Amino acid sequence: LCDDLRRMAALPGNYYNFHPGSHVGQGVDTGISQICDALKKALAPGYPVTVLLETMAGKGSEIGGRFEELRAIIDGVGHPNIGVCLDTCHMYDAGYDIVNNLDAVIDEFDKIIGIDKLCAIHLNDSKNTLSSHKDRHEIIGEGNLGLEALARIINHPQLKNLPFELETPNDLEGYAREIALLRGLYNE
Repeated sequence: LCDDLRRMAALPGNYYNFHPGSHVGQGVDTGISQICDALKKALAPGYPVTVLLETMAGKGSEIGGRFEELRAIIDGVGHPNIGVCLDTCHMYDAGYDIVNNLDAVIDEFDKIIGIDKLCAIHLNDSKNTLSSHKDRHEIIGEGNLGLEALARIINHPQLKNLPFELETPNDLEGYAREIALLRGLYNE
């Protein structure tokens, strides 16, 4: 982490996205404490890159499947350059119903973390059902989120101007099709 962040500092104004980690049986509080300690050691005052905690599916002993866990890390680190990247597959698999209640999920995120901390979105469909806690990405429109929900996400007024990244199981032609499809669904 320290080595990565040192290299990223050479590119000021960028984002460094990472999965917070797992507590491996030591408990959520211990896991959060260890993540905070690592980030505090790695982040120098005035660090020029924003570190993004990615929302997770909550599988096994994974940290970050609940907004409260991400908030605890943000508070525990106490550095201004900590933000969040929402992963649509992970959120859905964690139990956040972004298919039927997107506005409520965004309101909950704002209440717990603050919408000002939302910096990026990993746009993925999911092979799994809501609350499966499995983290299996699917091609855009072929999973359980579906095209209608993904179109609402990319066009939501609080999300649409953020950077979106695809992490779907695809090849270059498949990514090109997904990008064209999403551009066709985007309302400028």
